[in-house]
Amino acid sequence: MGANRCLSSLLVVSPASSAVPQAATPAGAAALERLRCWPGEHRLAVGLSGGVDSSLTAALLVEAGWQVEGLTLWLMSGKGACCAEGLVDAAGICEQLGVPHHVVDFREHFQEQIVDFLVQGYGDGVTPLPCSRCNREVKFGPMLDWAAKERGIERIATGHYARVRHADDSFNGRHQLLRGLDSRKDQSYFLYDLPQDVLGRLVFPLGELTKADTRLEAARHGLRTATKPESQDLCLADHHGSMKAFLDAYLPPRAGEIVLADGTVVGEHDGIEHFTIGQRKGLGVAWSEPLHVVRLDAAMNRVVVAPRAEAARCDCTVGAVNWVSLAPPQEPIAVEVQVRYRSGAVAAQLTPLPATEADHAAGRPHRCRLEFAEEQFSITPGQAAVFYAGDRVLGGGLIQRDPAA
Repeated sequence: MGANRCLSSLLVVSPASSAVPQAATPAGAAALERLRCWPGEHRLAVGLSGGVDSSLTAALLVEAGWQVEGLTLWLMSGKGACCAEGLVDAAGICEQLGVPHHVVDFREHFQEQIVDFLVQGYGDGVTPLPCSRCNREVKFGPMLDWAAKERGIERIATGHYARVRHADDSFNGRHQLLRGLDSRKDQSYFLYDLPQDVLGRLVFPLGELTKADTRLEAARHGLRTATKPESQDLCLADHHGSMKAFLDAYLPPRAGEIVLADGTVVGEHDGIEHFTIGQRKGLGVAWSEPLHVVRLDAAMNRVVVAPRAEAARCDCTVGAVNWVSLAPPQEPIAVEVQVRYRSGAVAAQLTPLPATEADHAAGRPHRCRLEFAEEQFSITPGQAAVFYAGDRVLGGGLIQRDPAA
């Protein structure tokens, strides 16, 4: 990350018109009270993407009396939330709030850690989860490192819909990650991989707000982003227009066969990267019953399809596990598991497994086996399985490819 550099550092005086004109909503008032009572030094950097969530995060912290500096990571060139549009809106918010704004060039690091990672994963027949990797490898850890080194700041805040409880005796000395109270916006699924030393330095002011609360509070502050539309869940898809367009830009078409489990050819495809486990639409296959993708065979460049029942599984192996609110267990435990961002949590038994040599070499020595109480559809290698106890994130890891695949 040696190429990362601070591109600009702007300190502007807050205009008189930036004063908040009316009382906070009940949710906003509660958030302000939590921030005013937060233990420790009230100085931090706010990760600003140029969207309404991070904008309000900065505004609430300023209103609560914190010393705030804005920090925007420049991840990609061009249009979109991570590019010129996001940089302009983030700078405008900092100007309105009267706080410094720093832009740090992370484009090379983002290319290496996220773009190259995605391209390799899709080419290998898995469906990678870039957001959790980006949070660990690009955003939170590196952002904290930059803030500490360049600005002497030890904490950061972001606009994520999640909650953090810092360590005390009741939590066995571990920082806790919890779901955001707005179940429709909860982002804890993408934050499971943050290590303890990072969690201990985070503030999530929006964790107990709904998206509607955020819009109302942003309007109360007169923020330029108050009505800004949300971007797609995946910034790269937003940047390129679609996920297919992104993949087409990096992976040349590779014609192959669509087959049944017994090898019967039922269709053709132009690249396994355009398919994911459980997919039914867009296969271009006419059959006596609906077919779903059940396996992506990268070695043979084949998409394997079957009736829906054959896409259901009752167990899976999870690797690269990060334990968050719980120390690594030594015995089987009962958990609730979420295997996709938009899915609900389901009951399962988690059994710790011995780490492989590759696990140790990668510095990720924890893995486990999950046995679900009920069959699950579309268990997808490369996606995350996140373990919960109610709202508390116990840990999580990446679903591994079945040896038969």
